Amino acid sequence: MNCAKEPDLKDLVESALKEDAADNDITTACLVPKKSRVEAFFLAKEDLVICGLGISCLAFRQLDKNIKFKQYFSDGNSVKKGQVIATISGNARAILAAERVALNFLCLLSGIATKTKKYVFAVKPYKAKILDTRKSIPGLRMLEKYAVRCGGGFNHRMALDEMLLVKDNHKQVLGDRFWVLEKSVIEKISRGMALEVEADNLSEFKKALRMKPDIIMLDNMIISDIKKAVAIRDSLSPGTKHLTPKLEASGGINLLNIRRVASTGVDFISIGNLTSSVESVDISLEINEEI
Repeated sequence: MNCAKEPDLKDLVESALKEDAADNDITTACLVPKKSRVEAFFLAKEDLVICGLGISCLAFRQLDKNIKFKQYFSDGNSVKKGQVIATISGNARAILAAERVALNFLCLLSGIATKTKKYVFAVKPYKAKILDTRKSIPGLRMLEKYAVRCGGGFNHRMALDEMLLVKDNHKQVLGDRFWVLEKSVIEKISRGMALEVEADNLSEFKKALRMKPDIIMLDNMIISDIKKAVAIRDSLSPGTKHLTPKLEASGGINLLNIRRVASTGVDFISIGNLTSSVESVDISLEINEEI
């Protein structure tokens, strides 16, 4: 992902710089000569998975297109504490004014990628793929889901128009009609639209099977019931590697219990807090020398 070439990201960075009044950094303007030039570098203060180098570079170049940005890692790479991630050289005022915006993007996205990798590592050697959700910061979903991919995870739907995903609140609205496919739903499926249905227990799971969905989400189900659901699904198409429907475990899953969930044989595990509860990693910008 070359963030510098994405128009939407240019708008996003411009908005972030405007929010920070980067074009009116009164401290830097008072202290640093206009023509002063420096070399700086991003330093990893902890082990992490790097993500967001392109958009951090863009933050500097929005203020000065002549800023030189040399990265020593690519998004998705593991970085050890104490390693230099990238060097930035050019106009000192531009580098100092863009510093916080560049780091905010870099630290947040790297935090998501780092957290995702922990979940991906935790489910090995099981087949379950780690999925994100739509629990994202408004306006940052594209970037956050990109960070999940950099950490080895996979993206669930990006937005509401990508698939039919029937959840609890749809049940509340529809009542008993929930389990009978509406004509509009059948028409969508016939045009290739994927269908996923949420089930909260084994009774609902068996009803969902009759709808012949592509995926059934096993939401907040206990391990023993997830195992039973997998066994029922597997019995429907014995001897094939292309088991349908795919099964997605969701709800209340964390690093302490995810391995047990993965061991049940589900295909996907969706984790909302990959993006909804993120700790930014610790990366600093250090001034190396005046040039």
